[in-house]
Amino acid sequence: MKRKFLNQLTPYYFLLPSLILMSVFIYLPVVENFYYSLFRWSAIDTTLNYIGFENYTRIFTDDLVGLSLFNNTLYAVISVIFQVFIALVLAAMLEAHLVRPFFGTLFRNILFLPSVLAISVVGVTWQLIYRPDTGLINQVLRAVGLDTLTRTWLGEEGTAIYSIIAVSQWQWVGYCMILFIVAIQAIPEELFESARIDGANAVQQFFRITVPLVRETTLVMTTITVIGAFKVFDIIWVMTAGGPNHASEVLGNYLYRVAFRNDEMGYAAALATLLFVITFLLTFIQLWLGRTGKEN
Repeated sequence: MKRKFLNQLTPYYFLLPSLILMSVFIYLPVVENFYYSLFRWSAIDTTLNYIGFENYTRIFTDDLVGLSLFNNTLYAVISVIFQVFIALVLAAMLEAHLVRPFFGTLFRNILFLPSVLAISVVGVTWQLIYRPDTGLINQVLRAVGLDTLTRTWLGEEGTAIYSIIAVSQWQWVGYCMILFIVAIQAIPEELFESARIDGANAVQQFFRITVPLVRETTLVMTTITVIGAFKVFDIIWVMTAGGPNHASEVLGNYLYRVAFRNDEMGYAAALATLLFVITFLLTFIQLWLGRTGKEN
């Protein structure tokens, strides 16, 4: 009996190292972050002044938090449209062989290539493309007689955040497309053949076969995309650092500014807790809404 009990514990012995690592590097820091958010302190003066939930009440009166969350939400909505829906459509078109194999392979490589570039390289490159005087976009607009459409793309409050979001879609839509291609290739070809025999066109096959059978991949991609949109920091910091006049500020960017520019570590910890709660709830909601009902 004792031996049987020990055998039942064997799988947990293999899980124990991972659980220890996750506890030390993930769960414990989350708890510590919440603890430090209850104090007013700085990196220079390590004295902890207990203020309770004052940092959290400050969040509700901080206009930059509201602006940052709006930009994060905008970032998430546009990213889901392009990195999930558009990427799925492109993947379905390529797998339906609507273009010749050579051009299909070339198209995949062209779209996938940006995802392997470093964020700093992408940010600096697009800064040059967006330049109002010598940038490629404005030069093309002037060349075709659309001078009125030229903008200081990263220097105007109305275009800065959209310009950055466009760069993000350019970089990641190809990566998402490749993942959807893998999911579509796992669908039995007999289903498409039967649909064609029954007279279903490409659009009907897409909505009645492809979309339902890549549901799990769509759920994963949506979850990752939304979480990434709320955690985004690097591309914005490289391109605008949240400017002009906080027009492209996001929560991660504002958190960094509060912590390492303003040296308000307690408030930054409260913002980090807010970010954690938002991403956790979004993940839970999406997993709950996307449950398939399959039993393992």
